[in-house]
Amino acid sequence: MSKAGALANAPQFGSQEQRIAANQLGMWTLIATEILFFGGLFLSYVTYRVAYPSAFAVGSRHLDYLCGTINTGVLLTSSLCMALGDLSIRKGRTRALAGWISATAALGAAFVCIKGFEYHEMWRDHLVPGFRFDPSVSPQVELFVCLYFIMTGLHAIHMLVGIGLMAWLLKLNAASRFSERAHEPVKMVGLYWHFVDCVWIFLYPLLYLVPKL
Repeated sequence: MSKAGALANAPQFGSQEQRIAANQLGMWTLIATEILFFGGLFLSYVTYRVAYPSAFAVGSRHLDYLCGTINTGVLLTSSLCMALGDLSIRKGRTRALAGWISATAALGAAFVCIKGFEYHEMWRDHLVPGFRFDPSVSPQVELFVCLYFIMTGLHAIHMLVGIGLMAWLLKLNAASRFSERAHEPVKMVGLYWHFVDCVWIFLYPLLYLVPKL
């Protein structure tokens, strides 16, 4: 039995169809819980945004609009690379899969690096609640900054997890564990990556475009 075949017939599953159904149920359950998790944060943000519109507009002007826009393009491109990787393995092109997965991971790393640069700018400007915060800034603006760090920080952690999953896919691919008939992990990791990208699509306008909304 090939390694790819072994991947498709793990002993805890009675059939390949059962394995695929279990994988899909598990991933969609995870995504549903993540939606609930981020949904609470978005609800908190919108509530305070309505309560303190002027302060949130002031807080948003402290963010680096260019970095946020570049990161949006980076993530959208990474989702394209992930989709092309999934398409490649469906055709049995393992070498192309490795290339697209590597590109996705590299773009994810670039996103995290740019976000780190933004955090450094906030630290330099004394806008890190609990560590370095300008006392002249109003509590309402500080609230915006707190939500910014919580929401983008959690998103960055999810990005790091995604990059780790890309490394796992590359390891499996190098061990010839994927084929056009056995590639479910690629699809599952792809769903996770696209979800994380979608979260940013909501974060970007809410945080960076507040003065324009």
